[in-house]
Amino acid sequence: MQPKIYTLEEHRIVPEKIDTHAFYVIEKLRAAGYSAYLVGGGVRDLLLNRRPKDFDISTSAKPEEIRSLFRNAILIGRRFRLAHIRFGKKIIEVATFRSGDPESADLIVRDNVWGSEEEDVLRRDFTINGLFYNPENQTVIDYVDGFQDVEKRMLRTIGQPDVRFAQDPVRMIRLLKFCARFDFKIHPLTHVALIQCRSHIIKSSSARILEELLRMLESGAAEPFFRLLHEYGLLKLLIAPLSHFIDLDQERRIFKILAVVDDEMRKVFPNTPDRSLPMAALCFPILDLTIRHLMSHSDRIPHLGQIAQEADELITNLFSPFFRLPRRLQSMMVFILTSQYRFTPLDQRPIRHPRLPRDEALPFALQLLSLRTILQPELLPLYTQWTEAAFKAPPVHTEPSTGEEAPKPRRRRRRKFRE
Repeated sequence: MQPKIYTLEEHRIVPEKIDTHAFYVIEKLRAAGYSAYLVGGGVRDLLLNRRPKDFDISTSAKPEEIRSLFRNAILIGRRFRLAHIRFGKKIIEVATFRSGDPESADLIVRDNVWGSEEEDVLRRDFTINGLFYNPENQTVIDYVDGFQDVEKRMLRTIGQPDVRFAQDPVRMIRLLKFCARFDFKIHPLTHVALIQCRSHIIKSSSARILEELLRMLESGAAEPFFRLLHEYGLLKLLIAPLSHFIDLDQERRIFKILAVVDDEMRKVFPNTPDRSLPMAALCFPILDLTIRHLMSHSDRIPHLGQIAQEADELITNLFSPFFRLPRRLQSMMVFILTSQYRFTPLDQRPIRHPRLPRDEALPFALQLLSLRTILQPELLPLYTQWTEAAFKAPPVHTEPSTGEEAPKPRRRRRRKFRE
């Protein structure tokens, strides 16, 4: 198959927008006799005149050969073996060209069969992600008409969509992800396959889907993404209680707070806050209705310990049995959610002397309160009061755990005095 080659005058990608470390990695691979290109989302984003979050590279070099060339490279993954080349906190991901059977509907369990650059493109998910960029001559190499689909703002699978979704059901999540981020149309055949194949989503790795959800919550496009998940029935299969809540809630509280989260994430990109913040925001409308329901059926106002327990049970019930959240993420979410009722007491009593808990998640709890003030401006005085108290409080120092218990202080013996 002969690819279409687009020159600088046609694609108009400005080389200065490409990460210098990605250039360095490609040049070093090529100097060693390997072919190497910028590939995937980075090329797509550059064509859309967006700032790429990642600059991924595909090469003919095998993972062990990549590691031998770069002292700062580590190899990761079993299902998909690749190299991470570290430059400080930045990571350039380098993958070897793969081959696969694009016509087989078998679920992909491992994807470590090496191939040519053409074979590598044909096993990718969507045409807009099947483009190579060659920095040596500043050309875009297109085997699958992805360049035209970018211009048409069209989402189309490479190969038969029903087969590609059966091979890797996570591609359906990614389809809606790109639809939400770029406001692209879905190709008719791909759209039909999405509806027919959506039940396959539960065959996917829960860890991979959770990572996609977390990325979308911090992407600035969480609200349209979760709308699409709900509309196409994928949310009901993955997080049924959340989908049920959206169906019953005429005020659409989930979508309202996600829209506020999106605005915040777009302001701070790429330095997004801890993932516990948008996850807690996603859960807050459900927790708040749960707490209000408890109050309506009891003479007592629940204390913070009860609220923390309710928050923990809610998170567990929401995301199980399909997902298993990391302990740290869930514990921080519980703190952020519980803190909302410290900041805005249920009995509406005035707070004269705010007492702040010393916890690493406190800034994120205050951020959620800040997001809530956008939907409820009457909370602004309370937010000001608590942030002023936080500003005056001494900083919380969190030291990394060494896995060893700190030595206990020695007791001083009491001196005995003779009478």
